[in-house]
Amino acid sequence: MSAPKNKLETLLDKFGNYAVEAFHYIALFIIGCMVVWSALHTTIEILTVKQYATIDDILLLFIYLELGAMVGIYFKTNHMPVRFLIYVAITALTRLLISDIQHNHKADVGQLIITGSILILAFAILIVRYASWNYPSVIRSKEQERELPAGKTPRPEDDELA
Repeated sequence: MSAPKNKLETLLDKFGNYAVEAFHYIALFIIGCMVVWSALHTTIEILTVKQYATIDDILLLFIYLELGAMVGIYFKTNHMPVRFLIYVAITALTRLLISDIQHNHKADVGQLIITGSILILAFAILIVRYASWNYPSVIRSKEQERELPAGKTPRPEDDELA
C-alpha cells in the first residue's frame, strides 16, 4: 500500500513542478512581450508625436532595456539578479530627479531625498557586488547544477550573474 502512495506522490510532485515551471515561462513571456510593446510604443511616440527624444524618454528606454535584460537572464539561468532591480530603481530615480529639475527650476528638499536614495542604492550595488565576489554562488544551469572540480573554490568568474 505504501509503494503506490509513494508513486502517486512522486507523480503529483513532478506535475506540480511542471505546472510551476510552465507558469513561470508563460508569465515571463507575457512580461517580456509587455516590455517590448511598451518600448516600441514609446519609440513610435517619440518618432511621430514628439519628433525628438527628451532625457525622460531616453531614461525610460533604459528602464525598458534593464527590464528586458532581467527577463532574458531569468529565461537563461532561472535566477533573478537583484542588481538589475537596483539599476532600474536608480534609473527611475534619476529620471524623476531630472524631470523635477527641468520642470521646477529650483532646489528643494525633495531633490536631496532623491539623490540620497540614489546614493543608498549605489551602496547597495557595491555591497551586492562585494558579496558576490567574496561569496560566489555555485554555477547552476537551467537543467542541472554543474559541479565544480574537486578542491576548487567558486570564484566570481564562475558565476554568470556576478
